[in-house]
Amino acid sequence: MKVKDFYYDLPEELIAQEPILDRDMSKLLVLDRNSGKTQHKIFKNVKDYLSEGDCLVLNDTRVIPARLYGEKEGTGSPIEFVLLKRVNGDVWEVILKPGRKAQIDRRFSFGGGILKAEVIDIVEQGNRLVRFEYEGIFEHILDKIGLMPLPPYITRRLDDKERYQTVYSKNKGSAAAPTAGLHFTRELLEELVDMGVNIVYVTLHVGLGTFRPVKVENITEHYMHSEFYTISDNACNVINNARLSGKKVIAVGTTSVRVLETVGDEKGRVAPGSGNTSIFIYPGYSFKVVDSIITNFHLPESTLIMLISAFAGRENVLNAYNEAIREKYRFFSFGDAMMIL
Repeated sequence: MKVKDFYYDLPEELIAQEPILDRDMSKLLVLDRNSGKTQHKIFKNVKDYLSEGDCLVLNDTRVIPARLYGEKEGTGSPIEFVLLKRVNGDVWEVILKPGRKAQIDRRFSFGGGILKAEVIDIVEQGNRLVRFEYEGIFEHILDKIGLMPLPPYITRRLDDKERYQTVYSKNKGSAAAPTAGLHFTRELLEELVDMGVNIVYVTLHVGLGTFRPVKVENITEHYMHSEFYTISDNACNVINNARLSGKKVIAVGTTSVRVLETVGDEKGRVAPGSGNTSIFIYPGYSFKVVDSIITNFHLPESTLIMLISAFAGRENVLNAYNEAIREKYRFFSFGDAMMIL
């Protein structure tokens, strides 16, 4: 299967540059993956497709202000770091620009010297391992001098950082938001609980690899980035009980899908654990755990649209995307939502 099989033409004006005022008032395109039929709703209507005993799985990761602007020690030349993941203690894997300034042993300073870093290794994809030096608490320093690492297609400034967080975000570690969850409000979640819907949380720290283009022609040759995940005993028990009772497991976002399909066995039973997953889901994959997906509209030729196509069928997905374009839906991180039944 070729990368070009997942291309669609998106007018630039449909790329959402900012979130709408009310999270749960975005548009919702509902796609029946068996028939290919669609319905047009608003996100609040998502509760009409959930029933008592169903299990809604949310990713509770929290985005860190992972973009740092600083300078090379000795020369003062500018440098940009984006933190990808903590490797161990104060050692992080980072993307940096310009890379030629960041050879091993090079040192950099941020925030007038309150944070310093030394390059200790060069790893896959040209990323660097750096060791940070500071006094105090690292997260507090990030909150002070770091910026939200918004995707490259968002060019406007985000005044309220919390709008790039889900209302249930908890565990810090992501370089990008699990954007399907941005549509939920606390009130909507409370309504679902009152309906008898079980809500559980997993954690997958989203890396910027989620935006990395697939550069090979044959998608099976794509190198998939890895991301840290964790899922608890309690979450697994609720999910397994829902499945045993014949109820649906609804994954919010491709990140939740990746966790569930990583920890699920051939019978669809999930087991607790944590680690790194590089699962790459594309058409031909047989889903073990997930019955329904709530997601956003994804970039052409991305691994995310490939995952959705594996679940709903490539033609169904591309037809639905083209319909969304005709109906002027908003696309990508701050855009509208899709629910696949």
